[in-house]
Amino acid sequence: MIVDGTNMVLGRLASNVAKKLMKGEEVHLINAEKIVVSGIPQNTVNDYMQKRRLQQKATPEYSPKWPKTPNLMVRRVIRGMLPFKKAKGKAAFRKLKVYSGNPNLKGDMVAFDDAKNAGFAKYMSIGDVCRQLGAKW
Repeated sequence: MIVDGTNMVLGRLASNVAKKLMKGEEVHLINAEKIVVSGIPQNTVNDYMQKRRLQQKATPEYSPKWPKTPNLMVRRVIRGMLPFKKAKGKAAFRKLKVYSGNPNLKGDMVAFDDAKNAGFAKYMSIGDVCRQLGAKW
C-alpha cells in the first residue's frame, strides 16, 4: 500500500498508518516533508527544539532520540503509536517505509479522508519544522 502524505495532518495520518501496520499490511509513505502539523508554527518548532535540548542534556545513551530529517521524524511519530516494545509492534514497524519526495513506486495509492488538512488556520509542514531544526536533506 502506498500513502501520499501531501497536506495530511501528522497525528491523524500516523494513527491510520499504525492501524494498517498492525493488521499486517506493508505501508510505503511518500512525500513525508509535505505532511502538516496543526498549531501555531512558532510553538510547534519550540516543542521539537525542547525535545532535542533534553536529549542533549541527559545521558546520551539513555535518552530518547529525536531525528531532524522529515522521513525519520514521521517514522518516529508512527512508532509512538505502535506497541513497539512487544514483538507484534516491532514486526509491524519493520513493514513501514517512509520517503522524502516521491520515489515513483508502483502499487495502489490510498488516501485517508479523515487525515486531510481540513483548512486549519495555522499549520506548518514537517519539512519547514526540520529546516528550522537544522536539517539538510
